[in-house]
Amino acid sequence: MTDEAKLVAERVRDADYDRYLSVLYAPPDRREALLSLYAFNAEIAGIRDKVREALPGEVRLQWWRDVIAGHAAGAATGHPLADALIHTIDRHNLPIAAFDNYLEARIFGLYDDPMPSRTDLEGYCGETAGALIQLAAMVLDANAAPDFAALAGHAGCAQAITGILRLLPLHRARGQCYVPRDILAAAGTTPEEFIAAGAGAAAERAVAAMIALAQEHLSAFVVRAGALPETLRPAFLPLALVPVHLAVLSRDPKKAIAHTGNVPAWKRHWSLLRTASRGW
Repeated sequence: MTDEAKLVAERVRDADYDRYLSVLYAPPDRREALLSLYAFNAEIAGIRDKVREALPGEVRLQWWRDVIAGHAAGAATGHPLADALIHTIDRHNLPIAAFDNYLEARIFGLYDDPMPSRTDLEGYCGETAGALIQLAAMVLDANAAPDFAALAGHAGCAQAITGILRLLPLHRARGQCYVPRDILAAAGTTPEEFIAAGAGAAAERAVAAMIALAQEHLSAFVVRAGALPETLRPAFLPLALVPVHLAVLSRDPKKAIAHTGNVPAWKRHWSLLRTASRGW
């Protein structure tokens, strides 16, 4: 493994341990490509924590957009994560539009505007987590991947909504609200109240509704997951941890609003191993 590949792997291991573990079940000749995708995702997801204002964050997103759009020039950027990603895009003929849509969706996270609706949330999840799963599937088996694009959408929604629930304390501390306005209204509260107080029966109902939405997409995924070829399984493997995380969140929605629930490492390892071996 080159020094660049080691740096990319370390970035994923430190920032996104669940996806890092999933890569270990992929064929050895595909692991560096998957890690480059996941390192890119971790880098973009971490921009909000590195900037004080939204505009510098947008500049960083535009830099990535320009680098990816101009990758055909073949020149190294000097940024190891970007160079690794460009190599993956070229080697596996990944669609530039998917990265452009991903980066456009990520602009939302730089601002404090509330998520307008469930439809908007599902679109956001599809363009980010769903797209990442589909790109990983293309790396693993380009011929089979297109048949499971819709499944990647459901998987991405289940995974991303679960991630949003796990990060509720962080988002509220920032003044962000990924819980859609219409779900909050149905629960009897508003984005402003949810961020400020985050307690009470209305907030708990909103969290319960988000858990149900994640489970809805998870169920839609499981219905067709048996048809997934073994070659694509590693791309979807992080989804094996969604039921584990949702079980923790469901036990105490009130606690989930203020505290990030943790799943023991052994349980995560076991869930991934079992799914990697047997499928869904």
